[in-house]
Amino acid sequence: MKHYRALIVTLGVSWLAIAGPACADDGYDLWLRTPKAVAGPAAVTAIGDSATIRLAADALRRALPAGTPAVTVATAGDPQVAALRLPFAGLGDEGYLVRRVSLGGRQVLLVAGNSDRGALYGAFALLRAVGDGADAAAVTLRSAPKVKLRVLDHWDNLDGTVERGFAGQSLWDWWSLPDFDDPRYTDYARANASIGINGTVLNNVNAKADSLTAPYIAKAAKLAAVFRPWGIKVYLSARFSAPIELGGLKTADPRDPAVAAWWKAKADEIYRAIPDFGGFLVKANSEGQPGPRDYGASHADGANMLAAAVRPHGGIVMWRAFVYAETDPEDRAKQAYSEFKPLDGKFADNVLVQVKNGAIDFQPREPFHPLFGAMPKTPLMIEFQITKEYLGFATHLAYLGPLFAETLHARTGRKPGETVADVVDGSAEGHRLTGMAGVANIGRDRDWSGSTFNQANWYAFGRLAWDPDLDPAAIAREWAGLTFGNDPQVIATTTAMMAGSREAVVDYTGAFGLAHLMATGHHYGPGPWVADLARPEWNPTYYHRADRGGIGFERGASGSDAIAQYAPSVARQLAKPETTPERELLWFHHVAWDRRMADGRTLWEDLVAHYDAGVAYVATMQSQWQSLRGKIDAERWQKTATYLSIQHREARWWRDASLAYWMSVNQRALPAGVAPPEHDLAWYKAQSIPYAPGHTS
Repeated sequence: MKHYRALIVTLGVSWLAIAGPACADDGYDLWLRTPKAVAGPAAVTAIGDSATIRLAADALRRALPAGTPAVTVATAGDPQVAALRLPFAGLGDEGYLVRRVSLGGRQVLLVAGNSDRGALYGAFALLRAVGDGADAAAVTLRSAPKVKLRVLDHWDNLDGTVERGFAGQSLWDWWSLPDFDDPRYTDYARANASIGINGTVLNNVNAKADSLTAPYIAKAAKLAAVFRPWGIKVYLSARFSAPIELGGLKTADPRDPAVAAWWKAKADEIYRAIPDFGGFLVKANSEGQPGPRDYGASHADGANMLAAAVRPHGGIVMWRAFVYAETDPEDRAKQAYSEFKPLDGKFADNVLVQVKNGAIDFQPREPFHPLFGAMPKTPLMIEFQITKEYLGFATHLAYLGPLFAETLHARTGRKPGETVADVVDGSAEGHRLTGMAGVANIGRDRDWSGSTFNQANWYAFGRLAWDPDLDPAAIAREWAGLTFGNDPQVIATTTAMMAGSREAVVDYTGAFGLAHLMATGHHYGPGPWVADLARPEWNPTYYHRADRGGIGFERGASGSDAIAQYAPSVARQLAKPETTPERELLWFHHVAWDRRMADGRTLWEDLVAHYDAGVAYVATMQSQWQSLRGKIDAERWQKTATYLSIQHREARWWRDASLAYWMSVNQRALPAGVAPPEHDLAWYKAQSIPYAPGHTS
């Protein structure tokens, strides 16, 4: 049955979904379930014979419900469509239009774009609308992506492991590639195309030079061939020292002509195998990775040398701004700005500087990165983490749509009304090369992402990459209907669970801007007491600075002055604790435990209350999920119920361990009526989890 079912999914139809919630469902179908029973194929006509047009028509033919009016899939350039003079202007290469028209003497629902990729995205938009309850006969849609490059970054290693991945082994079976075409590759491409993702970086940013050898280029070429009809380009993470490791050169200095020639020859080799290869992603001079600064050169020198190698082929370079020095820094949060701000305008026009959403490292909450808005002459590509390295791995329910939107909607202060999204989509400075990257949460688990609700984060990333202005709550409702069906109780309950789930993780791991409090290496569980690691900025104590008098990292003028990296209007607001948003208070300031908060409680009382609120929210989610038993198939219901139980236990662990530690530092009692930690601090410090998934060596 499993093999038969996999074949059905590969063909694009989930017949199990038709049978209703009584039938087993392992989550493989994601949000692409057939919304209603299909009484034979829908009447779909394709004008054109590209592989992409055929995929669009086939998806509609197999999944549109009975009674759908006749549908025609085409491109704007077809003479019959062009004669209609429809509003295709402004849709670009990937936008789409869906509307009722008279074509060839009959009324049809036209799905079209300026290219076949636009038609494909239009087909999925129609299916999304119908799956969300719309009447296909009345659907009118018109949309174009606001961001040009919408890319998943896979931190997948060549040995099959996934760094910070919690959904099993790598999706890419490098051992059997390029010979075996795993049907999952097609299903992966289909899922990405359905939400507008148009690029994938196949290998870890902590790259091995082997990824650039001929055998691995051939493997990447196989994947590129599978993805191409779905509008997806492949990219590779490039190890900067590859000219030494593969080419036998004595240097990787980007200013050396022999190094530039080596990279040009390597790019030519890749493009011979993959004509539409997207380009390189580079992590350099960060966490031990080689880079141009090893030779006294700048990040711009390194990026531009690689950009010149791929430029003749139309390729681009995504150069990560995630850097921090190996010596004790004044403030790790300042380093990316300090290194990259002076380079504004010095990057080639086919380079994107890829900036994390916050200045540290994908924490449950971070203020937006100060580089956004500070480099107007340089396209900045935002990088989010879809995999939940710091938000409970695969087992904690944490919907990240609000996290993504929180950053995208933040005001930079550089121009009136300017948001991070305006910088990312290019509208702030007129950049045409724009991008959004998400560190993928995908693996070989049957449900792809480790749990059903983790799929929502993949989905939300794609939808927000298409349009950063979308409402994450609306995306959650859309996803819930497509994933669980249109039962109003199911949609209302699941979206209610999702709405505050990320905030709950913030609460039980550390509110008010506390960050980097996790245990060492694997980042699993609490470790705010850790203070003995080799580099100061690896230690949680470096970030929270808790002592008898107070807690928080002072980033004002009397501290690291990181606040000065923000635009003056933002910096003025953040300069004082009194005007700093409380949710970020301890990120920017060291304040007294007895500081009076907006609700009248002291900081200590409020912090304790947040820990309790986070644990209570998880308990509420358990009750809400329990109310849906029988309305959701048993397999997905049971796995989620089990994971919520794990989350509740681990939320209490975070709460109790953290409070035990803070009490040891501030020597304060818990507020009246608050339950004490279950164990003493020594017990929590003694816990060891050496084989947590996603651990990097």
